Amino acid sequence: MKKNAETKAAPQLPTLEELKAELKREKYKARSGKVFRSTVGTLIVVAAVAVLVATVWMPVLQIYGSSMTPTLEEGDIVISLKGSDFQQGDLIAFYYGNKILVKRYIAGPGQWVNIDESGNVFVDGIMLDEPYIEEKSRGQCDLIFPYQVPDSRYFCMGDKRSTSVDSRSSTIGCVAEEQIVGKIVFRIWPLSELGTLR
Repeated sequence: MKKNAETKAAPQLPTLEELKAELKREKYKARSGKVFRSTVGTLIVVAAVAVLVATVWMPVLQIYGSSMTPTLEEGDIVISLKGSDFQQGDLIAFYYGNKILVKRYIAGPGQWVNIDESGNVFVDGIMLDEPYIEEKSRGQCDLIFPYQVPDSRYFCMGDKRSTSVDSRSSTIGCVAEEQIVGKIVFRIWPLSELGTLR
């Protein structure tokens, strides 16, 4: 009786074209992995730089309350610029307790401030032109006028003069240089109000 011979087919070797295609696929996988890692690394660095910039040079703040209406409304998001190079009428942000307040810079160290009964504001005897306020008011004031701003301090007031608690009240008083976060320069929200602030 004859045994059936079992024959095994020799494994078929890949063709040169198949080898080239496989090599191309492997190179593509390796390259796309590098690109992915590079992209993720770049995004992490950009995010870290953005956070650093936002924290150190240009803090982003959200407005709460109504003391700065009509210039700023509750919910507005603004960008401030670090520094203390202010001009009269600039909006500044400063620390008060564990909060950040936004008010308008009215007078600097050594200047004299006076507010009459009608709410007109005078700095060094000159009445300020304040187109940013809707209604003048002496507001919550317990200072004796005329009042001289102390050294290294800033006299600041909210635009809603009747209700804003600011440098007119000894509760807040004049703002010290070390309290200042920076000057408010740009509104980023709402988008309909996007733009520079003055």
